[in-house]
Amino acid sequence: MSAQPEPALLLSEEEEALRAAVRDLLTDHCDPAGVLTRSESADPHDVPLWKSLAHAMGLAGLLIPEALGGQGATHREVAVVLEELGRAVAPVPYLTSAVVATEALLACGAEDLLAELAAATTVAVLAVGLHVAPGGAVPGVRRENGALHGELTGVADATVADVLLVPADDGGLYAVRAADATVTRQTSLDLTRPVARVSLDGAPGRRLSDTEPAVRRALRAGAGLLASEQLGLADWLLTETVRYLAERKQFNRPVGGFQALKHRLARLWLEVAGLRAAARNAADALATGADTDVAVAVAQAHAARVAVHAAEEALQLHGGIGMTWEHPVHLYLKRAKADSIAYGTAGAHREALAELVDLRAP
Repeated sequence: MSAQPEPALLLSEEEEALRAAVRDLLTDHCDPAGVLTRSESADPHDVPLWKSLAHAMGLAGLLIPEALGGQGATHREVAVVLEELGRAVAPVPYLTSAVVATEALLACGAEDLLAELAAATTVAVLAVGLHVAPGGAVPGVRRENGALHGELTGVADATVADVLLVPADDGGLYAVRAADATVTRQTSLDLTRPVARVSLDGAPGRRLSDTEPAVRRALRAGAGLLASEQLGLADWLLTETVRYLAERKQFNRPVGGFQALKHRLARLWLEVAGLRAAARNAADALATGADTDVAVAVAQAHAARVAVHAAEEALQLHGGIGMTWEHPVHLYLKRAKADSIAYGTAGAHREALAELVDLRAP
């Protein structure tokens, strides 16, 4: 029996080049002040930025085969993109459309919709609450006389979707054009990833496949790659806090020189380094199919705590300015807190991990 190859946790030259290209685009078109301004508007999604990422750079089709117009890349490249999007708290539907909905459509074999996503002419969203974990109970709408009726809540990025992938009580997953549904924005802690209520009142839908395998695959990929977004958040917060403390002076010396603060930053650096390993291992496992469930559960059991801790430390160590609305740190804190329950809480993933490795509580 041959041993499994070790996961490659360092980025390749091609992945580093992708990272640099995405970071350059976000530096030019997704500055913190712009994100904050957009978050206060009626539509927080940055559609021009999405078009640049999805169409000009072709990133919406990374997971889609080349035969359907996509890039035929792997989850490792997607993780690189999400890490950079996390660093910028970019208000675009990349995780929900280019990852979660795409994975569901790949499981369904819906080639026409995949081609639309790859061409960046369509945004698709899985109409499942953002809090639902892989393997968790999936609410569905009612199917009567060939039409769909019911309501689903907490659906992330539904307000910008063109197609909704809707689970129904007959066990099927249906494609519904957003124009045939009523999508109402709900109050959301995270201003950069709004959630919405989807109401269907006799909406026509096209059955794609059975719900369970498609949704399970989609949510597992979403949970695993969410860790890369959380890594980007935490890394930006750590970097900016170190920079701020090196510039701010107290008693005529940089605040960052105080030993107590050095220790706090060192502990946070170690946490972020651990998250980097867990997130990249999850992306590699999704790409190779090796111990995927375990890798995803490990990453999500760890990621939420680190991202939230990084945001809390940044808020405190920025002092008075960190408490202001004008400083972007609150956007990162809200994204980190919202991500901590997205695709399952850390506790849910720890329970799943215990079952997977047969280490249940006594």
